[in-house]
Amino acid sequence: MAVPHSVSAMTSIRDHKSPSLRPLRRAGVLGVAVLTALGLTAAPAAAATANDKIDRIEQGLEKLADKLDRADRNGATSAPGDADLVQQGLENLVTKHRFPAALASVRGRDGQVRNHTAGVGDLKTRSEVPVDGYVRIGSNTKTFTAVLVLQLVEEGKVELDAPVEKYLPGLIRGNGNDGRRITVRQVLQHTSGLPNYTNFFADKGLEPFQHTYFQPLESLRIALRQKRSFKPGTKWEYSNTNYTVAGLIVEKVTGRPYIEELNKRIIQKIGLQHTYMPNVGDQSVREPHPKGYHVDDPKKPLKDFTESDPSFGWAAGQMIARPSDVNRFFLALLNGELIGKKMLKEMQQTVPAAELGEGARYGLGIASYKLSCGRAWGHGGDIPGYHTTNAATEDGRAAIVALTRLPRELKELESTQQVLDDALCKG
Repeated sequence: MAVPHSVSAMTSIRDHKSPSLRPLRRAGVLGVAVLTALGLTAAPAAAATANDKIDRIEQGLEKLADKLDRADRNGATSAPGDADLVQQGLENLVTKHRFPAALASVRGRDGQVRNHTAGVGDLKTRSEVPVDGYVRIGSNTKTFTAVLVLQLVEEGKVELDAPVEKYLPGLIRGNGNDGRRITVRQVLQHTSGLPNYTNFFADKGLEPFQHTYFQPLESLRIALRQKRSFKPGTKWEYSNTNYTVAGLIVEKVTGRPYIEELNKRIIQKIGLQHTYMPNVGDQSVREPHPKGYHVDDPKKPLKDFTESDPSFGWAAGQMIARPSDVNRFFLALLNGELIGKKMLKEMQQTVPAAELGEGARYGLGIASYKLSCGRAWGHGGDIPGYHTTNAATEDGRAAIVALTRLPRELKELESTQQVLDDALCKG
């Protein structure tokens, strides 16, 4: 669910205008669309009755409406240079690296949102990729979870430097793992030394567990069977276990389910209409969505992994959203809509996180990335079938790239990150 720079670590886990994705010319594209959709071709008039003509026109209008709707969502005016670069980057990901689909949503300096797609939404039917379609956002969930904990800190219900033991007494024990010696801050920053429960998949792969339900405490027990990775506070190492613990703290302190607090404190608060946490047993992805694909052995054909149980991610990686909503969340966070300035400053106190890429640093559930135009804040996520790379800037820019299978090689990650850099820096 993480977005590490090294591929081997990965499985450890429209209320705006949208200028054109491609440099389309309105007259050229929509003009032909009108003629084609209405069936105004060289067919002889005598070949159809009046009713046939009416039926044909009605069908044509329906097709036209669909085309216009897609044009409106994609944009039908000439796009600036950054849109060209982003679209070219997505096409490269599909043609050169053979991702089934690539999507991007970009909020530029002008405040406008541009959505991009490339590839196909379904390898069998070759259907179009839905513009701004729902995807599993993996470890972007961690930033949501960190916000929940920090809100509780603001309310005086949680202390960042208190031991985890204070909130989850007796729960973190075994093989050197000890909640009495791990603070809440260390959990949020991946400096706790807790081993990663997703190491469980290293030998068996992910395919056997596509439809397996994992309870949060079960994931924690899997983690605690392993030895402590390092002494708390002495090192940074990505571990999904940290955010299982953070989710459990949210539930213990509030006395309510994690999903309820997530909905109330974040999703409803800032109006994320296209973001959600699947409930227990929900293996689907809301429509519209591109299908996600995965296979443990890269030599074998990709398998449809769209319908799968994401419970092993829970507070570390279970969420689903439209790409544009992910941008909206990170911008709202940076703008102070979710936590105050003091807590945001705490969140942005970072330590080096080389595993996430050159120059990357990690705060409390948020990462700082080095771009060609400066630093940006985000997270990203991996879960079988979907990969997301995303970042936002404090001056209101944001971008996300989503792919419908996990990257397998470093060059694939680098190409994806280049698209993100182009989107944020060359507009």
